[in-house]
Amino acid sequence: MSEPKKLFIKTYGCQMNVYDSERMAEALGGQGYVETQTPDDADMILLNTCHIREKAAEKVYSELGRYKGLKAEKPDLKIGVAGCVAQAEGQEIMRRQPMVDLVVGPQSYHRLPELEAKVQNGEKALDTDFPEEDKFEVLKNRPKAKRGPTAFLTVQEGCDKFCAFCVVPYTRGAEVSRPADRILHEARDLVERGVREITLLGQNVNAYHGACEGDDWSLARLIWALNDINGLERIRFTTSHPNDMTDELIEAHGTCPKLMPYLHLPVQSGSDRILKRMNRQHTAESYLAIIEKLRKTRPDLLLSGDFIVGFPEETEEDFQATLDIIRASNYGYAYSFKYSTRPGTPAAERDQLPEDVKDDRLQRLQALITEQQKAAQDAMVGKEVGVLFEKPGRLPGQMVGKSDHLHAVHVEADGLNAGDLRRVKIIDSGRNSLKGALAK
Repeated sequence: MSEPKKLFIKTYGCQMNVYDSERMAEALGGQGYVETQTPDDADMILLNTCHIREKAAEKVYSELGRYKGLKAEKPDLKIGVAGCVAQAEGQEIMRRQPMVDLVVGPQSYHRLPELEAKVQNGEKALDTDFPEEDKFEVLKNRPKAKRGPTAFLTVQEGCDKFCAFCVVPYTRGAEVSRPADRILHEARDLVERGVREITLLGQNVNAYHGACEGDDWSLARLIWALNDINGLERIRFTTSHPNDMTDELIEAHGTCPKLMPYLHLPVQSGSDRILKRMNRQHTAESYLAIIEKLRKTRPDLLLSGDFIVGFPEETEEDFQATLDIIRASNYGYAYSFKYSTRPGTPAAERDQLPEDVKDDRLQRLQALITEQQKAAQDAMVGKEVGVLFEKPGRLPGQMVGKSDHLHAVHVEADGLNAGDLRRVKIIDSGRNSLKGALAK
């Protein structure tokens, strides 16, 4: 019996890429590959890339450069690039790094077995199509390995919003929603394998409109169907667009028992002028109205958001409007970035702000967010929350998990195991986590 080939996957970026990497490993598992945690003993290295971060493509080329020595030592080593940078760069990757054997876009990874076969025959393999077949249906038969207590589940891909700064419509394509019955089947399968919390993923997840039994299901209806799965204890979803935050979905936050009191709802800017230039299709007022409805429905909701500072033409007045919306929304978390150009997007062609201006604004914004995050964590002290434990902590006898509000919580107690869902009283607030004790 031949030794299994070893596969090393390095995943960049969003949760959807984490999900995609799992499916890539499954696809190549049928070709005799098992995953390894180090590239040094791999027979194939696969970089699953993201195009959202600054200089994403250059970082991928830099990473590939690190493997030149390894490739020289092991000529049979196969190297592939997948994901959004692969989609955007295509053949250019092989031109700049001839040692790359395989390039595959995010909509074509179900074809990895055929591409790998070509590579083993000494050919280069490139697939950045937007195929008609459903990649999820092609890869629907998962191996029945035991899973950890949490899992991502992609329900929607692509985006039709065309924000001026974003490459997603070009790298992931138009919005496509998976049929609801297939999602429910996959969710039940995950629960059978030990999963207790599922996070539904989509580039624009609350625009979900999946077909089921001749009907068109909304995300709220899908969440209610997932709520009925025995053994599934928690449901989350990300990432949402304000324009698709329906009253039905807002109501689910107050009435669906398994939907957690946490929502990631990016606004990007608090200036209506900049929002219009971003093509966000909402205003600061409409965004705050949504937050008001959500908090009326679920008073303990913890909100997180995304912010871009230094967008082309942003003035100090525009930036102050962003600080105002942060103060009004009171975030528990937020992700903030300096604007950086993405080739092919409308904003890349506009006059750019100086880097020192962007740096200054980012520091001021992050200081405000850090203040809000600390206040949100400190407010949890003395409260009792549910915690789903995921793994051992750094100290002996310590277990770490996530609270209902997605705070990291560590507890020192005997008999705790990964997958346990327990009530915990919060006794202290640290810099990025909470300390708790099992409730009596």
